[in-house]
Amino acid sequence: MDSAELSIFEKLFKELFKPLTGFACQYVKDLDDAKVVVHDAFVALWEKWNTLPQDTNYQSYLYTAVRNRCLNLLRDKKNTITIDEVPEHVWSELNTNLETAELAQAIDLAINSLPEKCREVFELSRLEGLKYSQIADKMNISEKTVEAQITKALKLLRDRLGEFLGLFLFLFLR
Repeated sequence: MDSAELSIFEKLFKELFKPLTGFACQYVKDLDDAKVVVHDAFVALWEKWNTLPQDTNYQSYLYTAVRNRCLNLLRDKKNTITIDEVPEHVWSELNTNLETAELAQAIDLAINSLPEKCREVFELSRLEGLKYSQIADKMNISEKTVEAQITKALKLLRDRLGEFLGLFLFLFLR
């Protein structure tokens, strides 16, 4: 890990340790256990740092890691608390946040895996809201090429985002 990566890691730790601890407390109901869980998640991130894709959403990664560690801790402490004792609003909010974070991460990875020109055309169209004619002018290509690149991008994204197909279609095909 170089100094820039270390700086990113330290920033993540400073910004997310307290919120992640509060998040973990909603599950484990014990501040000390929550801190241990969050600490373990950061250690795991540290150990895996160089093997994760550069475009990893570290916040999503950490929230997912903390959630999983909390559930493992609860499973291991079955006699103390059961999963059924976790308030319903925690599950509902968690599922919504995790689904959104997982979808965002999956979309980012899928978009970043597109061929360069295809990705650029797609981003100009779907993320910046430009019309095909504006994209064609900006990139000095024909509108037919823009249309072909969008079609190619959508096909590749549908293939890569199969598990999120419903949300993907809602977000990008309207």
